[in-house]
Amino acid sequence: MQPSGTLPDKASKLQAELRRLGRVLIAYSGGVDSAYLAWAAHCELGDKVLAVIADSASLARTQLADAIAFAEEQGFPVEVIQTSELDRPDYVRNDGQRCFQCKDELFEVMEKIRAARGFDAIAYGVNLDDQGDFRPGQQAAKLHHVATPLLAAGLTKQDIRELACEAGLRIWDKPASACLSSRIEYGRPVTREALEVVERGEDAIRALGFRQFRVRHHGDIVRIEIAREELDRALNRAMAAEFTTIFKQLGFKFVTLDLEGFRSGSMNALLPADQLRRTG
Repeated sequence: MQPSGTLPDKASKLQAELRRLGRVLIAYSGGVDSAYLAWAAHCELGDKVLAVIADSASLARTQLADAIAFAEEQGFPVEVIQTSELDRPDYVRNDGQRCFQCKDELFEVMEKIRAARGFDAIAYGVNLDDQGDFRPGQQAAKLHHVATPLLAAGLTKQDIRELACEAGLRIWDKPASACLSSRIEYGRPVTREALEVVERGEDAIRALGFRQFRVRHHGDIVRIEIAREELDRALNRAMAAEFTTIFKQLGFKFVTLDLEGFRSGSMNALLPADQLRRTG
């Protein structure tokens, strides 16, 4: 699918896609895409919409709180559900299909809610730009016949940010934030303890005033990614000492700063090329 039409044309197409769905559950994380989708669906469908947040150890508490706060600000209904991906050995193993296992768990739980409460469809916030990335979770969405209104409307990530900004939504420039499990190197088991260490590390970096970053867990080594526009502030002895103190206290033996800066999905570089071709 290629982007086409003006932004108002795409917004109109999104409205039509949402009306076509009827009563819909929105897989909601509080990120820009799902937040805009939930808001747009509520504007179009009113009480026919329910946003659903999947709570588990892989969701940072700050993200959960902010997602709930945004829903309350905008007046759309939201429900927190429990998912159990950490009970799945194929998820804990943390190979290239971890994201599939996560979304499969999510959509299985949401499908039970849909059937029990009489909703017509489930939708999530995949967009046009996501089609060029390694995202096995999209295969799970297809398996469960989950609707993709943003994608169907031809909306890119930038389109969504612009529409959210025009609507006055504070999340329009919110930094991207994948689940905490994405910070753990492939092949290293996902455990509650590892997730907690990553979350505490990212909370500490946020408290230092950084906005876009990742804490990458490589066993004894932590690899800190800071957005390039913020990297100069990280490249000094005083900040190096702060990072060292934080992460040594969290149990890492070696503390490193990635000189390439933050880039989404950098862990995917560790996967074999043939696996990226099969599932990307």
